[in-house]
Amino acid sequence: MLWRRKSFWLALSAFWLLLILLGVFPLRLAVSPRPLPGRSQGWPRWLDATFLQSFSQPETNPEEDVQQLPRVSRGSSCTWGACFDTSKCRGKVLKIFVHSAAGPTTEAQRRILDSLEGSRYYALSPAEACLLLFLPSQDRRGACGPLPPNWNGGRNHLVLSLYPAPCTRLGQAMVAEASPSLDIFRPGFDVALPYLPEAHPLKGGAPGSLQRHGPQPGATLVAVAEERGRWRITTTHASACPWDRNCEQDPGPQQTYPGEILPNVTFCLIPGHRSATSCFLQALQAGCIPVLLSPRWELPFSEVIDWTKAAIVADERLPLQVLAALREMLPSRVLALRQQTQFLWTAYFSSVEKVVHTTLEIIQDRIWGASAHPSLMWNSPPGALLALPTFSTSLQDFPFYHLQLGSSPGSSFSAVIWVGVSEESPPKLIQEVAGSRHCAQVDFAFVVWQSFPERMVGFVTWSHFWDEARQGWGYSAEMANEFSMVLTTAAFYHRYYHTLFTHSLPKALRSIADETPTCVDILMNFLVATVTKLPPIKVPYSRQHQEAAPMASEGPRPVPEPQALDQDCINRLAAGLGHMPLVSSRVRLDPVLFKDPVSVQRKKYRSLEKP
Repeated sequence: MLWRRKSFWLALSAFWLLLILLGVFPLRLAVSPRPLPGRSQGWPRWLDATFLQSFSQPETNPEEDVQQLPRVSRGSSCTWGACFDTSKCRGKVLKIFVHSAAGPTTEAQRRILDSLEGSRYYALSPAEACLLLFLPSQDRRGACGPLPPNWNGGRNHLVLSLYPAPCTRLGQAMVAEASPSLDIFRPGFDVALPYLPEAHPLKGGAPGSLQRHGPQPGATLVAVAEERGRWRITTTHASACPWDRNCEQDPGPQQTYPGEILPNVTFCLIPGHRSATSCFLQALQAGCIPVLLSPRWELPFSEVIDWTKAAIVADERLPLQVLAALREMLPSRVLALRQQTQFLWTAYFSSVEKVVHTTLEIIQDRIWGASAHPSLMWNSPPGALLALPTFSTSLQDFPFYHLQLGSSPGSSFSAVIWVGVSEESPPKLIQEVAGSRHCAQVDFAFVVWQSFPERMVGFVTWSHFWDEARQGWGYSAEMANEFSMVLTTAAFYHRYYHTLFTHSLPKALRSIADETPTCVDILMNFLVATVTKLPPIKVPYSRQHQEAAPMASEGPRPVPEPQALDQDCINRLAAGLGHMPLVSSRVRLDPVLFKDPVSVQRKKYRSLEKP
C-alpha cells in the first residue's frame, strides 16, 4: 500500500511538471534585485506586478529617501569606515588627485585624465585632495607596475580601470572596474562600472537610438546576444530556449546583426557570463529592455541605480517561464522600461566623462551621508550629475521634480539686472524699469514659466543652424518662426541654473563665455537644454519693442547679426560639451484674446498691445 501511494504521488508530480514545461500553467517570474545599501530587500519584484500588488515593495516618500551608510563589504576585511578616512574630505565637492603613471600612459588612462582635468573634482596636489586616484598598469612581462608614493596601504585610494584587468585589488583601496564578478565585488565599497567599447566617446556621446517606444504590431521581437557583439533576432513565440542552440523545437526566424546595429526589438536576452557584458550598453542605447539571464557580474552603478525600472533579471534555467512572462508584460510596463533605458544611457553611460563623474558622485554620496542624492535624483531626469544636492536638501526647490512631487513653483520672482555700462547708475536704472508702463508685460511670461519651471521663457529669440559651407554651427538673430535660444536680457528661468552654471560647468566653457559677452546667452541656453532636452518657450512682447531689442534710455535698438568671432563661440561651446544640445521649436504661447478684435480694456495683459 505504501509503495502504491508513493507511485501515485510521483506520477502526479511528473504530470504537473510536464504541464508547466509545456507552458500550460506558466510560472510567474520573480526578479530579485540587489537592495540598495541600508535597505531591506523586501518582497521580490515580479514581471507582472499587478499579480501581487499588495505584497510589492512599499513606495517610499522621495523626501524621506535618504541614502544610508554603505553596507559591510564581503570577501574582504575592508569596510567603508575602516578603509576610508572621511576627515580628509573638506568642502562641498569631492577633490581627487591623480597619481602620475609609472610608465607610458595608455589610451584608456589618457581618456580618464581628460575627463577629470578642468572638472570641479580635480585637485592639483595630494594635500588638497580627499581621494587619490591610481590607474593600474603592467610592464611588458605582464607584471604589475609599482605603487605610487603616498600609497599608505591603499587607504583613501581608488583603483580605476575602464576594462577588466589584473593589478586592481591592492591593499585597502576601493576598486572601480568594468563588470566585476559577484564573488569579488564588495557592495558599498567597490564601484561597478559598465564595459565600454574602445571607441566610446570621451564627452557628450550619441543620444539613445530608440525611435518607437511601444512594441511593434504582431509578435514581440527578441534579440539574443551572441559572440563578438552580434545579435540573433527571434520572437517570444519562436522557441522555448532561444539562448540555447540545442533546441528540439524550430528556433524560428534568425537574423544576425553587428553589435553596433540593433533593430527596433523590445527585449535583449543577455547571457550571464562576463564575456557578454559588452552587449549590455548596446541594448541600453538602443532602448531594448535588457533581460539578464542569471548574471554572474555586478550591474553598473548598482549602488544607486534602481535597475528594476530598466532591466529584467531572469533565471536562465526557466526558458518557458521567461518567454511567457515577456509575452504577458503590459504595454505600459514595456513603455516605462524602454523610456528608463534611454534616460540612464543619456545620464550616466553615453561618454567616458559621465562614467568617471558618476563614479566620483557615488563616492561623494557616501561621504555626505544624509546630504547625499536621494534615489529620486539618481533614477529620474535629469540625473544626479545635473542635480546638485549642495543647492538644497529639499526636492521642491529644484525646477524638475514638481510633477513627481505634485508641487508647484513659487508665486513670485526676483529681477536680476545686468549693468553693462559703467556710467549707468544702477539705482536710477531700477527706478526707470520699475516705473515703466511696459514692466507689466512680464506678468504673462511669469505665468507661462510657472507651468514650465524647468525651461527658459523669454521674448527675444535666436536660432542655430548647421552651415555646410563652413562645416560648423552658426546662429542668427533674424526674426523667424523657428528658434532655439532666448536672450537672457529678458527671460525667466529657475535660479538653480545659476548654481549649475557656476559650480558644474567646466572651467574651459566658462572661460569662453568670459571672453565674449554674447557667449553667456548661448552657454546658458546650452546648459538648460542639456538638462531638459527641450527647447525654450517664446512669449509675445510689447508692440513698441523691436525683435531682439534690449531696453535703453534712448529707445530700443536692434541687435546686429553675430560677427565671425561670435559664430566661433557656438562651435567652441559645442566642442567643449561634445555635442549640440539645442532643440529647435516653432511654438509661441500667447494669452487669451491677445490678437482677437475686441477692446483692449477687456484684455488681461493690456500692455502687450499699443494703446
